[in-house]
Amino acid sequence: MKAILAATPGRILLEEFLEPMGISQAEFARRTGIPASRITEIIKGRRAITAETALAFGIFFNMEAQFWMNLQSHYDLRRARFEKEAELRKRIEPLPVAAVAEDPAKYKSQ
Repeated sequence: MKAILAATPGRILLEEFLEPMGISQAEFARRTGIPASRITEIIKGRRAITAETALAFGIFFNMEAQFWMNLQSHYDLRRARFEKEAELRKRIEPLPVAAVAEDPAKYKSQ
């Protein structure tokens, strides 16, 4: 499972984009206007890709910013599942699906 968590958005940025294109982190930072420290933190998996950063990455690579947002949200969800899902399942009682289908009005806010 740790291998799944190792595939951070920053690692994908480095290994699938920057390295194959021969672009250093410093050059990437300079050309995007994103501080080099932020790029380093993203690549090391210590910082998430924000909407603004995703937009900058999308413009630079001439692709949809949503790609970068999806990488981040999928990573965040994988991490939450790995770290918290068992604990959450122990304390949350799921709503019976059939109950909702019977009378959805019972579950609307008053």
